[in-house]
Amino acid sequence: MPEISSLLAFTLIALGMVLTPGPNMVYLISRSIAQGPVAGLISLVGVVLGFVIYMVSAAFGLTALMLAVPYAYDVLRFGGALYLLWLAWQAVRPGGRSPFQVKDLPFDRPRKLFLMGFLTSLLNPKIAVMYVSLLPQFIDPAIGSVLTQSFVFGGIQIFVSGTVNALIILSAGSISVFLMRRPTFVVVQRWVMGTLLASLAVKMATEARR
Repeated sequence: MPEISSLLAFTLIALGMVLTPGPNMVYLISRSIAQGPVAGLISLVGVVLGFVIYMVSAAFGLTALMLAVPYAYDVLRFGGALYLLWLAWQAVRPGGRSPFQVKDLPFDRPRKLFLMGFLTSLLNPKIAVMYVSLLPQFIDPAIGSVLTQSFVFGGIQIFVSGTVNALIILSAGSISVFLMRRPTFVVVQRWVMGTLLASLAVKMATEARR
């Protein structure tokens, strides 16, 4: 099993990423506001299935890659750090847009809601980078199976993202009204997330090679 410190650090990254607006969040919030929380939750099931596919694919792929290429860890480490810095900039850059500023969507049936959530997840570059560049930083072949560790960290990402997105879906309307009345809160939230992601990026880039 991974160390507790690694589990906590990865949980923070997963939390920071799910709270940074991306295609999944925008779609789920838009769907929830336009069609109600049930529609948002059905869409979320499709999103989570996309996570599972990424997790399984990455777990087997990383096992082969890290055993075959000695410096794969370093390449992925710096790539992940750069991506976290990019996310930090997206959070604090001038003119950033709140995901709660959405347009109405047409009414869709459950099957289409599920499919759209699934496709949005599969085509989300943020999730791809999470599994390809970020997750490997926390895997240490010296402490056990790379495959098992991949599933443990992937499970954490799925749990954190699924839980946070479900809470956002259930309260999307209330949050939207709250943010409209308190625009300063949006700025503070963006800077907190940006600082967190940048700090994690620096820690990742300066971490000694395993």
